[in-house]
Amino acid sequence: MHAVRMDIPWKVTTELHQLSYGRITQLYLIFFCLPVWAEAASMYGEILSPNYPQVYPNDVKESWEIQVPSGYGIHLYFTHLDLEPSQNCEYDFVKITWGDHIEGVLCGQKKPRAPGSSIVEEFHVPYNTLTMSFQSDFSNEERFTGFAAYYVAVDLDECTDFVEEPCSHYCNNYIGGYFCTCPPDYFLYEDNKTCGVNCSGNVLTEPSGEIASPNYPNQYPENSRCEYRVALSPGYFVVLTIRSEDFDVEPADSNGTCLDSLTLVSGKQRFGPYCGSKFPGPPVIKTRNNILDIIFQTDHSVQHKGWKIRYYGDPITCPTTVILNSVLDPKKDRYILKDNVKVTCVEGYEIVRWDSIMSFHSSCQDNGEWSNSHLSCVPVNCGDPPPVDNAQVLYVSELHEPLYKAAVRYQCDAPYYTLENKGDVCGVPSNPIKDKARIFGGTRAERGNFPWQVYFNDPRASGVLISERWVMTAAHVLEGYEKPTMYAGVVDVGRESLEWDAEHLIPEASFIHPNWKEEPTETRTDFDNDIALVKLRDPVKMGPNISPLCLPGKSPEYELQEGTLGYIAGWGQRERGKLPKDLWKAQIPVVNMDKCRSVKPEGSDDSVVFLFTDNMICAGGGKDSCYGDSGGAYAIQDPLNDTRYYVAGLISWGPKCGTFGLYTKVVRYLDWIRETMSKHEDSEAWQK
Repeated sequence: MHAVRMDIPWKVTTELHQLSYGRITQLYLIFFCLPVWAEAASMYGEILSPNYPQVYPNDVKESWEIQVPSGYGIHLYFTHLDLEPSQNCEYDFVKITWGDHIEGVLCGQKKPRAPGSSIVEEFHVPYNTLTMSFQSDFSNEERFTGFAAYYVAVDLDECTDFVEEPCSHYCNNYIGGYFCTCPPDYFLYEDNKTCGVNCSGNVLTEPSGEIASPNYPNQYPENSRCEYRVALSPGYFVVLTIRSEDFDVEPADSNGTCLDSLTLVSGKQRFGPYCGSKFPGPPVIKTRNNILDIIFQTDHSVQHKGWKIRYYGDPITCPTTVILNSVLDPKKDRYILKDNVKVTCVEGYEIVRWDSIMSFHSSCQDNGEWSNSHLSCVPVNCGDPPPVDNAQVLYVSELHEPLYKAAVRYQCDAPYYTLENKGDVCGVPSNPIKDKARIFGGTRAERGNFPWQVYFNDPRASGVLISERWVMTAAHVLEGYEKPTMYAGVVDVGRESLEWDAEHLIPEASFIHPNWKEEPTETRTDFDNDIALVKLRDPVKMGPNISPLCLPGKSPEYELQEGTLGYIAGWGQRERGKLPKDLWKAQIPVVNMDKCRSVKPEGSDDSVVFLFTDNMICAGGGKDSCYGDSGGAYAIQDPLNDTRYYVAGLISWGPKCGTFGLYTKVVRYLDWIRETMSKHEDSEAWQK
């Protein structure tokens, strides 16, 4: 190869400096070498030090810009190097740089690097430009002849000579350059370096299926944007399932930003962006739309295996009712798209069009509504309510027409006390009970406190009205008195009150419980099954002072607990042993049976043993019934209806007045009560 020498112009400037140090005048001759820039890139060239091969001058600074055509590198080599040597080349040197990078600094003398070669130093750089600068200091002790350097453009293998790969996939080198190519199904972006895939535009319309990223489970392409759409038929919502092991996307950076991301958009719903080695979202994603867009974006760096999604269509649901006041056939907990049902109006309603029908067919539509839902079931017209003598008809509901569900009330012209009670009201005092005093030394009851209280004049005792024709009392009250003298609606049992205020009840028959044992009154110790019924000849006219007491129910709520409070009332003996004319009342609690067992009966010795059974209730504690109160009710507030009372027990016996008393547990005898009433009266509307 013959080197071509490039002529380098020199500009010499002489300046005279006179410095007065006495009479001494010094002259300095200074050379300035201006850099020469190649006007165009060259394939080769020669660079020589000033005056080469003669001694280079002192105080010289000169630089050369080497440029070869784009796509080529530079091979720079020296065939002669003779510069003043110095540590770290501080005096005279040649420096080779590229941008801010120093390729090398040379000084001293160099010999050929190999036998038969003229090259004493060389550089191979993968760039098409270099800067070479020469500098000498103010003096040289010896005669140094400088350097001779040559450069030549060499072909680069851009595909291997750079740290960063110039192409995202395949790099192809040629003399003076390179070009990039892509795998099948990829395309080259406008930068002519990066490959992408055509992964958009796919629309999936099947009711269910799978979608995966390009090349899954192999690495997905970089610098791509893939858009897929799931478009189901109207009436179906898109549901996605993504398993954690089916998701592997480049993790987020330190700021939490996804570099590669999967985003799901369905109407106003947006899920993601998602990234990471495991799916960070819920395993099941339910949308409220039949269209879902799947957007997958990747950058130009790291790739992972990608993702796989399964989808299916969840049919829209319709309400469990088509129209009000109707039933559906078949009956389901959930109705979905295309379900067909028969709609039938409930009893008392009809569909009125030009004719009257009771049913129609309806189907669940893709908008989540039923067909024919404009129809409606309206109440049947029942006609005017039948008239009742001496009464007015009043509508007591919002409906003021004679339609189904309209409610009316007959208001009698006569006073309230003339109304006949048919057993539909029980246990409701017309005058609420207010105080809580003892009956044995208690307070007087007021009229209407105990409208169910029945006064037995002969024998002196009490009973409880349980229907318009039945009175319940203790069995021992009726011993020897099959048809006792009874009064209702009375508080004062003086002779005048009984004649004018009381309702005289005439008994028709009496029924003592079959398991009651007859024993002499003086020696009786067994009061088990102390319960009896008296049937009246005529129904009692009900009013504010006469109404029945409810019977207990059999549900667990009616099991009595210790501390439960109840009312007792009667005309029995008080503290001073007198029988009062007025009705007395008290509130007492249910207590443990051991309380009653602990009291020694009056007038008895230790050899007398009274019988205590589960058919009895122990109640009281300084609050007690006494002689003459037998057969009266132990009334407790109904646990299922706190506006009324029920008969929990009947006053039976007690060891000692003013302590604790024993009461017949009525709930144990409900079957016998109902059977007796049903058997001996065909049309009795007795209380349940």
